Amino acid sequence: MKILQKNEKRVQALGGAKNHLVVMPDCDLDGAVNGLMGAAYGSAGERCMAQSVAVAVGDIGDELVSRLSKKAEALKVGPGMDKSSEMGPLVTKEHLEKVKGYVDLGVKEGAKLIVDGRDLKLQGYENGFYIGGCLFDHVKKEMRIYKEEIFGPVLSVVRVKTFEEAAKLINDHEYGNGVSIYTRDGDAGRTFASKIQVGMVGINVPIPVPMAFHSFGGWKRSLFGDSAMHGMEGVKFNTKLKTITSRWPSGIRSNAEFVMPTMK
Repeated sequence: MKILQKNEKRVQALGGAKNHLVVMPDCDLDGAVNGLMGAAYGSAGERCMAQSVAVAVGDIGDELVSRLSKKAEALKVGPGMDKSSEMGPLVTKEHLEKVKGYVDLGVKEGAKLIVDGRDLKLQGYENGFYIGGCLFDHVKKEMRIYKEEIFGPVLSVVRVKTFEEAAKLINDHEYGNGVSIYTRDGDAGRTFASKIQVGMVGINVPIPVPMAFHSFGGWKRSLFGDSAMHGMEGVKFNTKLKTITSRWPSGIRSNAEFVMPTMK
């Protein structure tokens, strides 16, 4: 039996992304904060794997926000060609206004704006599309800044009481692209990995992008189509299967066979 494959054009697209990072009370908080800073503000938040929501479980919220706010205020924003810059400008003026509009909306919705980067001005780059890192606390699941993808350097902190509440919050969201948890509890990590309804999961990893030989892609409204990318899913996406069954007998058979043909 031979299996032949050839290129085939098919339609595949990623949907929206709203990624969560769960911070458990027992975690390495320095590791979680550093992970969140890079995941939320790296590339100015303009990537599908940006972590835009920190879910603070139990009594970790106050300390988490305190540490995040100090680091967000100290972010060095500047031109992308400057090697000392930690965050560059947004892609267009229109997108800058959109992101600022979401920050305005979050304030209007009642979230507490801890760090406000809207008025950032860089000398010599006054016409650039710059915004500083923004940090919200006490964000609720009903708010648009939680439900919708901002695609900018805006991190929202949602506070919950228990691990179960955190998992339900994430599973109830319409998007399921990537999610992470920071914890020292192996049982919490295993339960999170098996129960969470998200396509890419990280444990003590801020951005859960798998190796290229595994599938890349989310669940729910974070994936349009029936295939993900990379790995065997990528092979299936770009190929069409042809199966050939053949037999080369040693001589001509004189009698017909009335049974299911085999490879004998």
